[in-house]
Amino acid sequence: MIKTGYLILGAGPAGLSLACKLKALGEENFIIVEKEETVGGLCRSEMVDGAPLDIGGGHFLDVRRPSVNRFLFEYMPEEEWNKFTRDSRISVDLVPPGSSTGKAKTYELHHPFEANIWELPKSIQKRYLDSIAEAGCNVGEPKPVKFVDWIRWKLGDAIASDYMIPYNTKMFANNLNELGTYWLEKLPNVSYEETLASCREKHAQGSQPGHAEFYYPKKYGYGEVWLRMGASLGDALICGVAVKSVDSINKVVTLEDGTEIEAELIITTIPWNSFELVWAPNRIKDAISKLKSTSVNITYRPKTLDTEAQWIYYPSLDLDYHRILVRSNFAIGSKGYWEECRSDRFKEAEGDVTFRMDYAYPLNTIQKVDAIAKVLDFAAKSHIIGLGRWGEHNHYNSDVTVDRALKLAASLVEGSR
Repeated sequence: MIKTGYLILGAGPAGLSLACKLKALGEENFIIVEKEETVGGLCRSEMVDGAPLDIGGGHFLDVRRPSVNRFLFEYMPEEEWNKFTRDSRISVDLVPPGSSTGKAKTYELHHPFEANIWELPKSIQKRYLDSIAEAGCNVGEPKPVKFVDWIRWKLGDAIASDYMIPYNTKMFANNLNELGTYWLEKLPNVSYEETLASCREKHAQGSQPGHAEFYYPKKYGYGEVWLRMGASLGDALICGVAVKSVDSINKVVTLEDGTEIEAELIITTIPWNSFELVWAPNRIKDAISKLKSTSVNITYRPKTLDTEAQWIYYPSLDLDYHRILVRSNFAIGSKGYWEECRSDRFKEAEGDVTFRMDYAYPLNTIQKVDAIAKVLDFAAKSHIIGLGRWGEHNHYNSDVTVDRALKLAASLVEGSR
């Protein structure tokens, strides 16, 4: 039996940031375990075709949290990063109003859709503006509780049908009304008045989406900073072995190789349904079963596209993937792009270079809020803390995850003094 003060499950951004901050604060009585041979979780990178490819999809360092950036720059100095202004676009197939052939034409506009319809022909702009004006939020209807209903209530039927519903169906779930509306602060917020003003003034109005400005390494993939953090932890980091079970009474974690580790406090950053929670009552096991997520496949394509965009979103249901990331426009010296596709839509072809991430996006289902609250409350009473995208089952970007880890480390060390 190995004994430690803090046992951290998972060496992605949450676990690594917590461990490194504990160490920086003088606390070294911890162990961090990771099932993969390489740290970084969803933010891992691999060398493909002579350049880095981020195998968990598009993960970047947002500029909006200076304290997070300063912390990460301690492991990978700022001069090793490039700073970019986000260029993300939507490729949408539309039948122009009054078309004599009825054939769809492909248009490309910047993201978010509702802030940039001014880039479309005026006849199409009018269709969207008329639809938004009639949306529920603009005619006094109460806010719905289901996601699809909210889309139509917020953006109108036209944008809902042409973009938001097919795109989110491809990315998240075939039945979007399983999702709630409590998480929508992640989405851009553009009012009808701002959409109208953007069409008049010919530039986007309203709030910017995440990663409006971001850092990306000059010579490496995003996984490099996490590799360096892992290397700084020495023997406290155990890789290549998965967690089998967590004993919620005796605070003992059993690994797949039979190793048992007893801890004063367990911090899990891995999915709750990826291990057995021993001694948990049926109501907690039932709550864990209600925590849903999606898997994605990331597939490399060697063709270098003639575009300045870094992201391009594709709502067309005729395409399996929902977005591409043009790595040649942020990973300097590389070529090609990669497709991101929900795994149950993915159809692998011979010769594909593809990576599957079994846990990619926590789904914000209607039942999730109550379910994760029950799990975290039970866990806290059992000296177990959930942290990050999977420990809290929340769709956090990496900068948010790091911020939460830094704050948790500070509170743990302060509380132990």
